[in-house]
Amino acid sequence: MAIDQPSAGQVRDATAEVEDEMRPQPVPVNVYETSAALVVVAPLPAVSADDVTIELRPGCLRIWAHVRSAGPRQYLVKEWEYGGYERELDLPDGFGAGVEASLANGQLAVRVLRGASQSATIHPSTPG
Repeated sequence: MAIDQPSAGQVRDATAEVEDEMRPQPVPVNVYETSAALVVVAPLPAVSADDVTIELRPGCLRIWAHVRSAGPRQYLVKEWEYGGYERELDLPDGFGAGVEASLANGQLAVRVLRGASQSATIHPSTPG
């Protein structure tokens, strides 16, 4: 039995509808300190680096990602979306001089550099 595939327009429309109506999924994090930075590691499955934004503000780090794709499907079990992630973290004093990030294998690694706080908005790089 053949299953009809949605058109690109139907996927685009369904993705926009899901993103408009959904609450972003919370993102669990692991955070540790090195001599040069505070490192935040978070799982972000099924999104690309272009979907992810990292915003550094004095005392705060915000990570979010758009919904990657939400084609119209009839799920038997549906417990998560392909994106729509968000997490905000308070930063300890002494961190915020800059921010670097990479995304590989569904894992985001963010380095918040030691030093005086500044603001920046970036997208993660991808190895390769």
